[in-house]
Amino acid sequence: MTTTVTVVDYGVGNMNSVINALGHLGATVTVSDQPEVIASAERLVLPGVGAFPDGMRLLRERGLDEALHMAVGQGRPLLGICLGMQLLFDGSDEFGDHPGLGLVPGRVIRLAPAAGFKVPQIGWNRLVPGDRSWAGTILAATAPETMVYFVHSYAPDARTAVGLLATCDYGGHPVTAVIQHGPVSGCQFHPEKSGPAGLGILSAFLQQ
Repeated sequence: MTTTVTVVDYGVGNMNSVINALGHLGATVTVSDQPEVIASAERLVLPGVGAFPDGMRLLRERGLDEALHMAVGQGRPLLGICLGMQLLFDGSDEFGDHPGLGLVPGRVIRLAPAAGFKVPQIGWNRLVPGDRSWAGTILAATAPETMVYFVHSYAPDARTAVGLLATCDYGGHPVTAVIQHGPVSGCQFHPEKSGPAGLGILSAFLQQ
């Protein structure tokens, strides 16, 4: 049975690599900016690059914030990637105090400064298990210490993030890498740019 997945198009670029990765895994991929399509989708991916307040503004202008709430309320799986993951949370400190979608409790903060570590974090880092089992999650087929590719300056606060599956260590500080809260999952890194390991994570999401 072919899996159908809808990629949310809210005016933020960098979607082609996500679309290509999902297609490579055999999914039937739809790209849409229509609230009625998003609200009734079988499963959803919310990608994104850029700043939190801009992403939320674009979602609200298109009515996609309410559509995403409707889909999640019906138990439809939703995966946020990079900025898309951050938007799932209650709010962010980026460029002020900005509310998010509120689908996952927690707040997005800037990466903590550390000697010898630049912000943004750009490059490969290891997934460190969080406070819950990976069984039955998007990390079900992933081994601890797997390397994945990050490009970001902000992340959900690992001290308070709900559904924390994995962190990475950056300058001695734990950084939220993967969460799963009910039907909502998120990767702060880019699974579509993380080679076979990233494809394995996307494949696990498609099986949820």
